[in-house]
Amino acid sequence: MPSGHHSAIIVPSNGIPVCSQREMEEKPATIGLEAARELAREKRLVLKAAEITALERGTVPQRYLRNIGTIGTEGQIRLLKSCVAVVGAGGLGGTIIELLARMGVGKIIIIDGDRFAEQNLNRQLMCTEKAIGKFKAKVAAARVRRINSAVTVTAITQRLTEENAVRLLKGAHVVLDGLDNLPSRLAVEKACRELGVPFVHGSIAGFTGQVMTIYPEDPGLRAIYGAMEEVPEAGIETRLGNPATTPAIVAAWQVQETIKIITGIGEPLRNRLVIIDVLGGSMHSIEVKR
Repeated sequence: MPSGHHSAIIVPSNGIPVCSQREMEEKPATIGLEAARELAREKRLVLKAAEITALERGTVPQRYLRNIGTIGTEGQIRLLKSCVAVVGAGGLGGTIIELLARMGVGKIIIIDGDRFAEQNLNRQLMCTEKAIGKFKAKVAAARVRRINSAVTVTAITQRLTEENAVRLLKGAHVVLDGLDNLPSRLAVEKACRELGVPFVHGSIAGFTGQVMTIYPEDPGLRAIYGAMEEVPEAGIETRLGNPATTPAIVAAWQVQETIKIITGIGEPLRNRLVIIDVLGGSMHSIEVKR
């Protein structure tokens, strides 16, 4: 590129601006973790508030430095001020929780009444041999605190039901699907409609997965599965299996949908069901109508 064009913004085919070479080389002022903690002590703030204060003044906490090129300082502030609920802390949920903490989502609510078992070791990020028999939500919450001490995390060790869903999800700006059965997903979707918050659906079965973002006014899961009076408790994944790769791919996409919603950068998968076939190496999108 000619030198006279270095300050131009490069816009790819998706329409989302990317920083120019010059802008990528211009490093913002940063603050390290210990300095941020000292700032928090001086100002009598929690660490998260100190990080937000630094960002508002144009200083980037070093942990978020690689986020800024994609979401900017304003996007990072929005993430830190947000609250996200993750229902299920297993194959999908564990990876979702890890990525949310690393991105700097300010508050994470983890809801899961199950304990880890040996069969979870093949794919569930939070599951280790020492974690077997322990509550998934508590193990995940401890992991979040080790990754990012600025994040407020709440572990709820009870199963979400249609009766308690609204109470457990209240306060969340976005709810993510880390579940493994349709009845629970429908209960979460219903609660999200009542609360007026987006629901990021994801599910896997063998080497395939699907993702869709559902806003309260969208047709959602019923448009996919129909108005069934009775839905099966277990899905086809019990027969096709749950490898390590598929939940990681779907979970990453779900987190990216959440970032879109919170920051306003990008177009969420509204009324579009993306189906991923990792074995065949293909992906396609299906329009979801009422």
